[in-house]
This record gives sequence, structure tokens and C-alpha cells, in this order.
Amino acid sequence: MRRDKQLLVITHLSQLLDLVSGIGGFLVPLILWAIKKDEVYGMEEHGKAILNFRISMFIYVLLCIPLILLFGLGILGFMVLGIFYLIFPIINAIRASNEEEPNYAFSISFL
Repeated sequence: MRRDKQLLVITHLSQLLDLVSGIGGFLVPLILWAIKKDEVYGMEEHGKAILNFRISMFIYVLLCIPLILLFGLGILGFMVLGIFYLIFPIINAIRASNEEEPNYAFSISFL
């Protein structure tokens, strides 16, 4: 296995493709993780953290939809999740460049 900090950073930052394409922020990290998890040191751990975060955020978005009817709490939830979608990939890209473990808050472990 080889170390490739740049690929780990790119994998985290590729989540921001959602701002442009809608679904690229899930597909690109998934593909990079599936292809490189056995070749790049740390990709297994970082890839799983990213996918767990993405799946968790999708579930939280689904939970916010019915909350819109309850005094507009869903709109507040969407705003908070939007901040999470923007901030956490950047923070974890910096952590990856410093060779630290990824840490996505509020992420449920599925993988």
C-alpha cells in the first residue's frame, strides 16, 4: 500500500460536487473508495467515513421533510444540514492532508 494524501483530500472535497451536479458528491467518493481502498493507505477508513456521512445526511434530509409541517422546523433542519454538507468535507480534507483520522459529527456507522 502506498500513501497518497492528495487522493484522500480529493476524495473528501469531491463531496462538494453536489453543489454542481446534485449526485456527484456521493458517486465520486464511492467510486474512488471502491477502486483505491486496497491500494492507498487510509482510503478504506476515509472512504467509509465519507459514505457513512453521506448516508446519514440523506436520512436526516428525509426526516426534515415532514418537519416542515411542524412549525417550519424542517427548514431550520435543512439550513443546518446545508452547513454540515459544506463545512465537514473541508474540515476532513484538512485532516486528511495532516494524516489524521476523519471525523464526521452526527454520522451513523453503516459500513
